[in-house]
Amino acid sequence: MIGRLRGTLVEKQPPHLVLDVNGVGYEVEVPMTTLYRLPHLGEIVTLHIHLVVREDAHLLFGFYEKRDREMFRELIRLNGVGPKLALALMSTLEVDELVRCVQAQDTSALTRVPGVGKKTAERLLVELKDRFKAWDSLPGTFALVSDGPGAPIPVATAESDAVSALISLGYKPQEASKAVTAIKDKNLSSEDLIRRALKGML
Repeated sequence: MIGRLRGTLVEKQPPHLVLDVNGVGYEVEVPMTTLYRLPHLGEIVTLHIHLVVREDAHLLFGFYEKRDREMFRELIRLNGVGPKLALALMSTLEVDELVRCVQAQDTSALTRVPGVGKKTAERLLVELKDRFKAWDSLPGTFALVSDGPGAPIPVATAESDAVSALISLGYKPQEASKAVTAIKDKNLSSEDLIRRALKGML
């Protein structure tokens, strides 16, 4: 079992990234809430890993905080929730937001997540309520950190990366394109475009 990887961030193609660990490149899929916290390319980063073994592939899912990984594991234990839907939930809502949503039994935020209808949202909230009793003591909401100043990113590339990332989360191409195009500031990184687009969909 791979529980953690520490290496150089060499590629970011939301929601995928490549981490170089002693010359071996690991492809890792991450939720957008982790992507927002990553450093610049070429810098060292540590990710908490969940490994999924399938007949045709070994898939790595990475999380900036160990607590995020625990949330992911709770989600995929639920009936009908696979890694893709779990990542979509965690990309749309921070861990604290998701916990509060469950505590309040609020379906409205969950139904904004692609692949989650009202009945599914209601079922998830009921199943998660007991599991989250151990999560009652919450730290402050995580701060979202953008890439910060760096080399300028071509607008077309940032926008297309953001649209591709939203589609990979389950949004329809037309919805993804519309959400990204609606953002007026065109000098943002793909991570910031994704974050604003997701907020705009809620």
